[in-house]
Amino acid sequence: MGAKVDFTVTVSKEEIVAAVLPLQQHWLPLSNLDLLLPPVDVGVFFCYKKPEGSIVSFSSMASVLKKAMAQALVSYYAFAGEVVANTVGEPELLCNNRGVGFVEAYADVELRDLDLHNPDESIEGKLVPEKKHGVLSVQATELRCGGIVVACTFDHRIADAYSANMFVVSWAEMARSKSISLVPSFRRSLVNPRRPGCIDPSLNHMYVPISSLPPPKQHYQPTDHLISRIYYITSEQLDELQSLACTNGYKRTKLESFSAFLWKMIAVLAAQDGFKSTSMGIVVDGRARLGEGDEEKASSMSCYFGNVLSIPFGGQKVSELMEKPLWWVANQVHNFLEQAVTKEHFLGLIDWVEAHRPEPALARIYSNGSEEGPAFVVSSGKHFPVSKVDFGWGKPLFGSYHFPWGGDSGYVMPMPSPAREGDWVVYMHLFKRQVELIEAEASGVLRPLTSDYLELSNYQL
Repeated sequence: MGAKVDFTVTVSKEEIVAAVLPLQQHWLPLSNLDLLLPPVDVGVFFCYKKPEGSIVSFSSMASVLKKAMAQALVSYYAFAGEVVANTVGEPELLCNNRGVGFVEAYADVELRDLDLHNPDESIEGKLVPEKKHGVLSVQATELRCGGIVVACTFDHRIADAYSANMFVVSWAEMARSKSISLVPSFRRSLVNPRRPGCIDPSLNHMYVPISSLPPPKQHYQPTDHLISRIYYITSEQLDELQSLACTNGYKRTKLESFSAFLWKMIAVLAAQDGFKSTSMGIVVDGRARLGEGDEEKASSMSCYFGNVLSIPFGGQKVSELMEKPLWWVANQVHNFLEQAVTKEHFLGLIDWVEAHRPEPALARIYSNGSEEGPAFVVSSGKHFPVSKVDFGWGKPLFGSYHFPWGGDSGYVMPMPSPAREGDWVVYMHLFKRQVELIEAEASGVLRPLTSDYLELSNYQL
């Protein structure tokens, strides 16, 4: 991998990019599912080699990005607005085309020398922009080798990963002078509460009004803290985990199998720290569920822009997670996940929020779902469209979300690898001691992302 290279980033230009067409100012209420998200920002970045034989300058590439964004914002106008509190204190979106902050910068580093395994040092505060105003900020950074990093930071209350993925693909299509393949829908009526509502008691376990949260507890040594790392896992290792999880005739997905493997790892450290239990949640997208049985609604939900997420979670005794085989742990994952992959669950969740408004609420596991031990959340990024984000100078060599989300729980997102078919790239935001244990005990499964893996070691200008 080579020695770590420290580098500086110099901003050369900052401007605001607004939609190319004038837009009628209007208010867009957040849906009940949007209101479950705390005010946190999500980062995503894409790394590109300098096109072979290209004489295209960075300034012209930045111009392409800005022009295409101005076009894409006509359809994705929510990203050009700003969040304002209404009379009862709830956030609403003012669609006023205030625009998107766009930063152009230069980083004194080669693409092959970026320490992508440690995004806290190479990405955070350098290549992914801080969102100062509005809903979305973008940074395009030229690297010493002529490569470019394109990064976005967006307000999670306005968009989930599915929505952000739609936008970056549409933005790239505009840059290549193509029509947008998926026009976003902002029809809040698709996620309206029922009258009367119907709430399953299980939702009171999964979600909680913020005022009812217990005070935070220190789960680890005072010197411990959350850090971010990026790994890769080969398709062969994923197949092996799935095979172990499917013993006894059970059929478990790769995500369930991988999550069960991680849960067993986290339990080891929890036991060392004297905890009796630990919790894990998995993010579920409700678009397909809400569209079940209604072809027209299913079509509309497939392009719905906003948050359509739920985070079911389960708690288990540390001793059982350590002692039981992987297939048993995978069954526990499947069981708590099963309750949330239904249409009724999402309809009930919408009704639950309605019953508690205007008091803000959130997923219990975000603030550490188990008061008795550590917790973390796995969010599937299997639809991360890294191969589709081509702005005209080729597909990204690498892309990842970067989400130090500010909660008391850890966060993990596996995504498809652009380097090798079937492999995963795994973004982890966990406590430092958890990461150290995983690297010590599971180094054959989760391997640090390196320039060698991305075949960058011999990359020259």
